[in-house]
Amino acid sequence: MRSALFAVYGASGFGREVMPLARKHLHGLGVPSESLVFVDDAIGEGRITNGQRVISYEDFLTEPVEMRFSALAIANDLVREKLADKLRADGVLPWSLTADNVVVLDDVNVGEGALLCPFVTLTSNIRIGRQFHANIYSYVAHDCVIGDFVTFAPGVKCNGNVVIEDHVYIGTGAVIKQGRPGQPLVIGRGAVVGMGAVVTRDVPAGATVVGNPAKLLKKD
Repeated sequence: MRSALFAVYGASGFGREVMPLARKHLHGLGVPSESLVFVDDAIGEGRITNGQRVISYEDFLTEPVEMRFSALAIANDLVREKLADKLRADGVLPWSLTADNVVVLDDVNVGEGALLCPFVTLTSNIRIGRQFHANIYSYVAHDCVIGDFVTFAPGVKCNGNVVIEDHVYIGTGAVIKQGRPGQPLVIGRGAVVGMGAVVTRDVPAGATVVGNPAKLLKKD
């Protein structure tokens, strides 16, 4: 019996970007490539994607191993939360992955299951919750607090003294203006910041903002 089985959950675009990070991490630990799989119920059994087996979640749970780890490469934050809860209930341990060239400076605390892609920077005095996704070239500056199941698309620039609540999505190339000590800029729970938006003031919970400066998207 193998001691452990490691999975990237989701074999779509983001999962295929995360897989090389997983492979390199395990190679450094001397773990054979056979112990690494994609888990994806939407793809046919027995397929090979980017050199790794694709198996169903049911098969992942029934393979004869002592421990199971999973990195959730699922972009949808609500689905990610449901899967994280299901994995925990089934005894699967969360697996965080960090690219070799990620920069992390002083007093940074990142919650379980984070995926930090190449060229991400986390500076100093930062708190980040569970299952954070930081795509390529994103950064988080000093004194920021980020909640659970937050997603940064590529190239997000989050400046200092910003609070981002749970389940927020920040689109590609968005810029978030710095807040002030004791008076942070706040992006409320479940908000969406559109691609290329420049956020200069608080964003209400559940709102979608777009443009420069970012304004509430009016629904028809």
